[in-house]
Amino acid sequence: MEWLNLKGKIAIVTGGSSGIGQAVVKELCQLGVKVVNADLSEGSFIDENLIFLETNVADRQSVEQTVNEVIKRYGKLDCLVNNAGINIPALLTDKQGNSDYELNDRIFDKMIDVNQKGVFLMSQLCGRVMVSQGTGVIINMSSESGLEGSEGQSCYAATKAAVNSFTRSWSKELGKQGVRVVGIAPGIMEETGLRTIEYETALAYTRDKTVEELRQGYSQTGTIPLGRSGKLVEVADVVAYFMSDRASYVSGVTLNVAGGKTRG
Repeated sequence: MEWLNLKGKIAIVTGGSSGIGQAVVKELCQLGVKVVNADLSEGSFIDENLIFLETNVADRQSVEQTVNEVIKRYGKLDCLVNNAGINIPALLTDKQGNSDYELNDRIFDKMIDVNQKGVFLMSQLCGRVMVSQGTGVIINMSSESGLEGSEGQSCYAATKAAVNSFTRSWSKELGKQGVRVVGIAPGIMEETGLRTIEYETALAYTRDKTVEELRQGYSQTGTIPLGRSGKLVEVADVVAYFMSDRASYVSGVTLNVAGGKTRG
């Protein structure tokens, strides 16, 4: 993929130690990008083009330290991938009463902090660098649920809808300074280590299913025209393209990477 001409560029990927983030980190490293994995813990992937900086995206001081270290090391920043996010399934109201699976202040605040405030902080501090350079790309990882909503995941879906709005608004603000802002909304993806038993138990409860029934649903792709779940690398491919100058006139949009799946 030399046509993307990414070798030597500098990128920060938040939440790059697992899931989609790790797939993005791997692909960018393979394309010669100097990648900074900004996560709470270091992942298993190791590459000469990769460094890890422990980062809490919801904490301004932590984000400032990371961005300052990147500029100190490399002198520039070409791309920020806002990938870090958490999903805690919970119902707005639970017929069983105030259960562990009803949305509460703690769950709400935690998801808002990481998924929404984290995107704001990283984008503001990295955006300042990019504006001073007159160039740069911010890529916001959204979700199909941010476009369609999701049963048992209303708060998560709402944070992703907010991210979509950030993408549209910031593209209007930063485009004047030479900085592009784009989004990616993955649909149903292949299994990753993020599907913990705790997550599956909570989601199954909110949908009045057993964990076994929930797992059976992963393989039911009848609503996806391409007839299969997405691969993590297919999201990484879009990140690489959006980061490159091949996408130099693409800004303010969120691309739904979901195999053609839509509301209908």
